[in-house]
Amino acid sequence: MAANKQNGDATELDIEHELPSAENEVGAADAGELESLRAERASYLDRLARLQAEFDNFRKRSVKEQQDFRDYALVEALKSQLPILDSLDRALKTQGISVKEFHSGIELIDKQFHDALAKLGVEPVPAEGEVFDPNLHQAVQMVDTDEVADHHVIDELQRGYRIKDRLLRPAMVRVANNPKK
Repeated sequence: MAANKQNGDATELDIEHELPSAENEVGAADAGELESLRAERASYLDRLARLQAEFDNFRKRSVKEQQDFRDYALVEALKSQLPILDSLDRALKTQGISVKEFHSGIELIDKQFHDALAKLGVEPVPAEGEVFDPNLHQAVQMVDTDEVADHHVIDELQRGYRIKDRLLRPAMVRVANNPKK
């Protein structure tokens, strides 16, 4: 026998490293375990399908709520603008008043409009006399002058506005450029 191992005879098996036979693998107890695993898998698949449906319904509901919120916010903003429109309509219908009275009425409408914007959180961007800031101002002209400090806004051509920290529109400005001597 020792000679057979040395000669590489493969007919003799090593009992310590022998694999169990395949005949005993699927018994009655294993069939019950397999059935319980199948039932558990079916339960998980059913739960997954329900969670996916819940998530899809949640996503659709969230989109609808966001749209409803936008619509409601728009309605409130428009309601605050209607009195201004009414004032403009009344101003256009007036006849027989002086230019000074008409101008005074337009100033009141302007104040009314700015107050309505302020209630919505909209505020003007400071410009004239300020240091030019490309994040807030749009330079449309550089003016050579010694009267205003270099890179300061000389005047505002169109007012800029922001809502909280977000810029709605930059202010269109003319900026001072001190010529070098």
